[in-house]
Order: sequence, then structure tokens, then C-alpha cells
Amino acid sequence: MSLNDTPSGERTHLAFFGVRNAGKSSLVNALTNQTVSVVSDTAGTTTDPVRKAMELLPVGPVLVIDTPGIDDEGDLGNQRVARATAVLDAADVAVLVVDATRGMTPFDEQLVTAFQQRRIPYVIAENKADLLDAATPALAATIDEDKRGCRRARVRLSAATGAGMVDLKGMIAALVACVGDDRHLVADLLEPGDVVVLVIPLDSAAPKGRIILPQQQVLRDVLEAGAFPCATSVEALPQLLDTLTCPPRLVVADSQAFDAVAELLPATAPLTSFSILMARYKGDLPAQLQAVHALENLTDGDVVLIAEGCTHHRTCEDIGMVKLPQWIREICGANPHFAFTSGRDFPDDLTPYAAVVHCGGCTLNARDMASRIQRARHQGVPITNYGMVIARAHDILSRALAPLGEACR
Repeated sequence: MSLNDTPSGERTHLAFFGVRNAGKSSLVNALTNQTVSVVSDTAGTTTDPVRKAMELLPVGPVLVIDTPGIDDEGDLGNQRVARATAVLDAADVAVLVVDATRGMTPFDEQLVTAFQQRRIPYVIAENKADLLDAATPALAATIDEDKRGCRRARVRLSAATGAGMVDLKGMIAALVACVGDDRHLVADLLEPGDVVVLVIPLDSAAPKGRIILPQQQVLRDVLEAGAFPCATSVEALPQLLDTLTCPPRLVVADSQAFDAVAELLPATAPLTSFSILMARYKGDLPAQLQAVHALENLTDGDVVLIAEGCTHHRTCEDIGMVKLPQWIREICGANPHFAFTSGRDFPDDLTPYAAVVHCGGCTLNARDMASRIQRARHQGVPITNYGMVIARAHDILSRALAPLGEACR
């Protein structure tokens, strides 16, 4: 990812749903002015969700997702439907593409119910308007709330002719605006002029030329707060501290360097980690604090799921598969077993696991991360965060949470 690209986890996830041959892929291509999806008259051409990151005016940075038909059939069709349904967990705004010549089907009605249950703002886009009889009454483009209080819009259009596309874009932009987002990684903890020290190890987890995504995002958030970020390696931290004329307002360290950084800092220096800031940004920090303490009660044979939102090449020092299991065994004094997932392969059924330890979710959008946390909560499975576990393993959890407020201690 370029330093100038909006991360996929920060883009509005705009998902297109509907039955086969409603024209979802044609509409996606017309909306984006690109060939994002293959288009065919054969039902079921889209076999897997297709994702495209782009700038969509007047909406802004989006991740467009074209899904398979929700009415697919057979064993393979059922798998396609399951993948389409899974996209609901990440959708910030949904576009339900309806064939205007057929009207709403029972499958479409089921999708509307799913949008309402998840509080997803949605557009009902009546496609193929160019095939309607001339006597068909006109449909005015509207935005309102449905009977369950969910924001919705309705528009009639044609992917083939381009009619109604401007209305569709305007409605999507209006629904995105009503969602709102006042979350911050760190900016709300700072005042203009504060100095923030970012301790960034230069190791195998960050190959030459790269700064990992959470570090990039925290850096940007510090700048937006009008504060002054100072980046350093662990080894150069003492020299940087000596050059500062006043103590830093906050020191943010990579979780794996927590203990080394804590030893180099005065005991009074506020210290936290990039991973804990991500947990605060995209999670429920008090609940994850309770969950990290639940790890203390693990016993031999319990299974812990370690989940990452992204996929990457594993190294011999991999934090998820090597270091975290070691630290968890130290925390509980037992020998639990471990299972691992990455990317979008997060289980629906979490009951086989005694606990879940999740990465910071920097590549997941807030809705997707929230759905994973809610799934664990509803199934009674504690879910916590990499940074919380690492801080607990090094006995500096209280210090790492202290800068974040009373509710997190």
C-alpha cells in the first residue's frame, strides 16, 4: 500500500446485492466507469465477491463489492450465497439491485430484512428501466427511513443507458454522510503542540522501505491533532528523549518492543502501543481488558483462536503463530492448544474456543471488526487484542492503558 493510498479498512464499504441477472455487475461497471466484474446473460456469472478500491465522486474513497446472486442454487450455489451473505458483516452502505421488469422478489425482501437487522443504510436500485413499458408510472428518487428506522433510498435507473446514475451516486453519498464517524486513533487524547514519540522497530516484520499500517495511521492522526510526531527506533530512543526540551505527551511503541521501551522511559512517561490504540479505535477496550484477564484461567487442552484480519508471509519469528502462544502459556501457566485464521476466514461458530485473540484489525473496516466482536460476545467467548496480551505478558498492561482514560483501566 502506498503512503498516499487510503487503507481498505478506512474506505466506505459499498456492497451490491441482489438476485442473479438483476444487473449487479453491469451496475457496478457503470457506476465505476470500469470493468470491475465480468458481465454475462448467464445466471451466476459472479461466483465470488469481487472487490475494487477506488475514488467514487461525490462519495470519496470506497471499496466496491459485487456479490454473487443471493438466489443461487445447488451445493456450489449455496457456497456462493454464503459468501455473499458474509459481505453483510462489512457493508457500510448496501445497494440492492432489483430487476425493474420483475419487481422485488422474496430473496430481495430477505436482504432488506438483513439490512435492517444490521442497521445498514441501503439503496433499492431498480435497474433495467430502459426495458419498462412506456406506460409504467415514473418513480421519483427518494431518501427516507423505513418502518424500522433504517435510512434507505430508492431510485430507478439503467446500467445500460446510464440513466439515473447521477441520482444513485448522490444517494450513496447522502447515506454515507448520515453514517458519520467521530472515532480517533489518538487525536482526541492530544492538544495542538503536544509532542508524541513513535517508537518503530526496524525488524523482519517491517521489511526495508515499509512502515506498517497502524504506524502510518497513528502518524497521520497525530498530525491531524496539530501535534508533533517524532519517530525513532528503539535503539535511538534515549538520544531522542535527550533532544526534547519538554517530556513527550505520549509515547507509542510497537507491542513487541513494549518491555524494551518501558525500561528506557522514565516511569512517569505515558506509554501505550499501536496495537492497543487500534483496539480502542475498532473495538470495545473495556471488554477486551476483561477478556485478557480471562486468559489467566485457561487450562490444558483449551483451544485459543488467534485471528488476523490480513494475510501475509509468515516468518520464523511470527507474532501470531510463534510469540503469542508462548506469551499466553506464560500468562495462564497451562498448555492450551491454538488454532489460527487470517483474512476473511473468521469462523461463524466460535464455541469450540475458550478465547479469541485478534490483531488490531487495521485492514478491516470498523463494521467488520465490530461484527467479529459481537459474534464472540453473543456466543460467550472472550475476545481480546494482540497488544493487550503482550502488555499483560510483560506486566505493563496498567501502564499501557493509563493514557487512554479511566474507563480503560
